[in-house]
Amino acid sequence: MSQQARPHEAAEPETPHLDFQGTTPYEDYVRADVLTHLQHTLSDDPGEMVFLVTTQVMELWFTVIVHEWETAADALRADDVPTAIAALKRSVRELEALNASWTPLAQLTPAQFNSYRSALGEGSGFQSAMYRRMEFLLGEKSASMLVPHRGAPRAHAELEKALHEPSLYDEVLRLLARHGHTVPATVLHRDVSQRYEPSDQVEQAWAAVYSGDPGAELARLGEALTDVAELVWRWRNDHLVATRRAMGAKPGTGGSAGVAWLEKRARKNVFPELWTARSHV
Repeated sequence: MSQQARPHEAAEPETPHLDFQGTTPYEDYVRADVLTHLQHTLSDDPGEMVFLVTTQVMELWFTVIVHEWETAADALRADDVPTAIAALKRSVRELEALNASWTPLAQLTPAQFNSYRSALGEGSGFQSAMYRRMEFLLGEKSASMLVPHRGAPRAHAELEKALHEPSLYDEVLRLLARHGHTVPATVLHRDVSQRYEPSDQVEQAWAAVYSGDPGAELARLGEALTDVAELVWRWRNDHLVATRRAMGAKPGTGGSAGVAWLEKRARKNVFPELWTARSHV
């Protein structure tokens, strides 16, 4: 009996369940048919499909990361630091996947990019509403960035809401203050619709955090934020390198300054005092 199926054991089915009344449960949940039919290329160049799908994948990662950072901000507002750290750590893995999206585009030659660049017309990545929400959550606020979305009511409303809400970093600094660290009133009560500017006192607060127990909750939060900041910096630099390789110093699509604009963005640190405070520990 040891080599044969026992009489009371049911035989395993040879194939999974295949017959459904409508679409498959997988399709109902993932909406794969929708996702895989969103690609409408505008040129005959086969490379355009790679560019288009990669860009759409990036948009999906933006969406996930915004969800994680909003989850973290909500948790910090409620003094739930473990939930915030968990969301930030998930976003680190997601940022790594997002950054890997540059791989299919990283070695585009000018001739390859030019073969379908005209299909982009006035389109440019800086017009991405979801990426702009990411930047707003990082404290890179700018009311002018709502202007391109006036013709898309939902995107405009979501961006306007994000513009006037505290950023992820605002919530972090408010948490530091509630834990007894000196954060100036000008920072705590600033106009959150404006771009965050570094503060010497915030730098001192982070230096105090890092001078204490490295396993303490605030120190672990600082390191999770630093991981995020590093990967955002890598994203910006990978974008810069891919653009420089594909089009050199030519003006970007959509009227942007192209490489010059990306170089300026790549020089900016996210959560700046987390970096400068390390010189004082």
